[in-house]
Amino acid sequence: MDDSIEKRLAPLRAAIDRLDAELVRLLNERAQLAADVGKVKGEVDAPVLRTEREAEVVRKVTAVSHGPLPATALANVFREIMSACRALERPLTVAFLGPAGTFSETAMHRQFGTSVSGLACATLDEVFRATEAGSAEVGIVPLENSTEGAVSRTLDLLLATPLKLMAELTLTVDHNLLTHSGTMDGVQLICAHSQALAQCAGWLAQHFPAIERRAVASNAEGARLASDDASVAAIAGDRAAARYQLSAVATHIQDDPNNRTRFAVLGRQATRPSQAPGRDKTSLILSVPNKAGAVFHMLEPLSRHSVSMTRFESRPARVGTWEYYFYVDVEGHQADPKVATALAELQRACAFYKCLGSYPAER
Repeated sequence: MDDSIEKRLAPLRAAIDRLDAELVRLLNERAQLAADVGKVKGEVDAPVLRTEREAEVVRKVTAVSHGPLPATALANVFREIMSACRALERPLTVAFLGPAGTFSETAMHRQFGTSVSGLACATLDEVFRATEAGSAEVGIVPLENSTEGAVSRTLDLLLATPLKLMAELTLTVDHNLLTHSGTMDGVQLICAHSQALAQCAGWLAQHFPAIERRAVASNAEGARLASDDASVAAIAGDRAAARYQLSAVATHIQDDPNNRTRFAVLGRQATRPSQAPGRDKTSLILSVPNKAGAVFHMLEPLSRHSVSMTRFESRPARVGTWEYYFYVDVEGHQADPKVATALAELQRACAFYKCLGSYPAER
């Protein structure tokens, strides 16, 4: 490199080195404060994880930034800082749909950072069971996809679980067609989760209509099968490709280029309301008697108390004839006065009422 360029770079690099040393000092100071928080929590057996507090930290640091770093980059940095500091209290165990390499694992790291202990589960049922039994402090499960709608098994499991929703996050989902060789030579079967197969149905029909498709427990399971058998192709993301040493035949094969999946964090503790009003969401499961006007009367208190509904989805109750459960999201925390009043009135109109919990709304 030209000597004149080196001379110009030298003071800039020296300034960066000074700032890095100061950052390390401040990070260690923050870590010590986090350890002190852990000691106080330990005295009263308070939970290590407070999703509402972590969401508030991310909101505050992104709100005060006016520099070149985008808010998403700052959020990622601070999630890792909180992850490392949280681990000083006790490593967090998170159950997710495995094996390693799934989008659920990506969602876990996006929400909690990399200083966590992931517990890979073979099915969504096992994610719920592990979290309910205390093998994991929290679990993370897919709720709905922007292309294919709700994940039916998750909705069914939410109906019976004692777990509460503690957080939500949305992940952009890019699907790749993966094989050992990076070609489709000799491939007789394409494996993926049923949702991924549906999200790529149009592309598969256009490019490989004659090849059998088979639904498996997860995309990463499909990638694992492809890594063991050259006649199998998988649909999965970059993490699974790297994990199972597969090459891409094609990338971004989802039919919707804006394909996204919403995930929920499940746990045994309730969250507190956010410091700023309107930053929470509450999820409900409801049913009403099968009679004229029942759904209107059920939802009328929300309108009357100005509580906005952001999601309304029905699912067959599997009991009786033409009876349904309604999965409803509303803005606000169940402890907010107007939300609490509306929900109390709504509950009186319901044949079945279950509050899945209130949690920080993703913005």
